[in-house]
Amino acid sequence: MEVILLERVAKLGQMGDVVRVRDGFARNFLLPNNKALRATDENRARFDGMKADLEARNLVAKAEAAKVAEKIDGRNIIIIRQASEGGQLYGSVSVRDIMTSLADDGVNVHRQQVLLDHPIKAIGQHGVSIAVHPEVEVGITVTVARSADEADRINRGEDVNSRQEDQDAAAEALAAAGEFFDPDAEPLDERGEPEAAAEEK
Repeated sequence: MEVILLERVAKLGQMGDVVRVRDGFARNFLLPNNKALRATDENRARFDGMKADLEARNLVAKAEAAKVAEKIDGRNIIIIRQASEGGQLYGSVSVRDIMTSLADDGVNVHRQQVLLDHPIKAIGQHGVSIAVHPEVEVGITVTVARSADEADRINRGEDVNSRQEDQDAAAEALAAAGEFFDPDAEPLDERGEPEAAAEEK
C-alpha cells in the first residue's frame, strides 16, 4: 500500500514522502496513529492543504521534545535483577522495565519511544536510545545489577561478571607457577642437560 507520511517515521521517510509499505503495517500502525494517509488523489490534495499546519505543529512538538531530551540525555538508570554467577539474568529487562524506571525518575515515555531491539539478558551497562520525537533521539544508560552496591561497582568500571573464585584460582595459579619456574635456571638442550655443560664437552 502507498501512503503519504504526515510526520517523519524512522527507516521510512520524512513528512510528505509517499512510500510503499506492507498493508498490515499501514492498517495497524500508520493510519490509526495519524502518521500517514492512503496515497489517493483526494488525500494528496488534502495533504497539500494541511502541510503548513502540520509543519507548524511539528516545530512546536519538536521544541517541546528538545526540552524533555535535555532532561533525559545521558541519564543512567539502575535496574536490579536476579542473575547467575556468570551474569546471565533469570528473565530479562524489557521496554516496560525501562519505562517504569524513567517514570520513577519523573520522565514519562511511550512504549514506541524506547528503541530496544531485544530484551537485555545480562548484568552490565547497556546503551538504549529514546526517541522523544520522530526527529529528536537521545541516549541513556541502563545499568542492570544484582544489587545497588554491584550497580555502583559496574558504574565505576569494575568487571563483576568474573566470579571471585575464578579470580582467586588465577592468582593461586600464578603464585604456583612462580614457585615452579626458577628465573635463574640455565636453558636445557634436547637431552635435558644444561646448555653450558654441553658446550664444555
